[in-house]
Amino acid sequence: QVQLVESGGGLVQAGGSLRLTCDAKGSISLANAMGWYRQTPGKPPELVIVMTKDGRTTYGDAVKGRVAISEDPAKGVQYLQITDLKPENTGVYYCYVEKDGNEFWGQGAQVTVSS
Repeated sequence: QVQLVESGGGLVQAGGSLRLTCDAKGSISLANAMGWYRQTPGKPPELVIVMTKDGRTTYGDAVKGRVAISEDPAKGVQYLQITDLKPENTGVYYCYVEKDGNEFWGQGAQVTVSS
């Protein structure tokens, strides 16, 4: 079982940067994939970035070129970094891990980008 807790959201000005942290309770060292999704009211989750264990990374169109994912396996933490934020990047950001055929999601972190 994996529990994920996001932190680092809040209000950010357009053009600024943010870093979200996903703290995993339970081992994610054997995860097949990890990443982040964004959701806005009335819409399904939208891919931000996902990285598989073999190193393949898929980027969401809305943040391509401005997003990065990293992890500290020893601490069980993954990070999302987005630069040059735009108002359309506003939403709830969810941390995601896929392990042993199961999907695990955090509770979400609200990010609001002001123009």
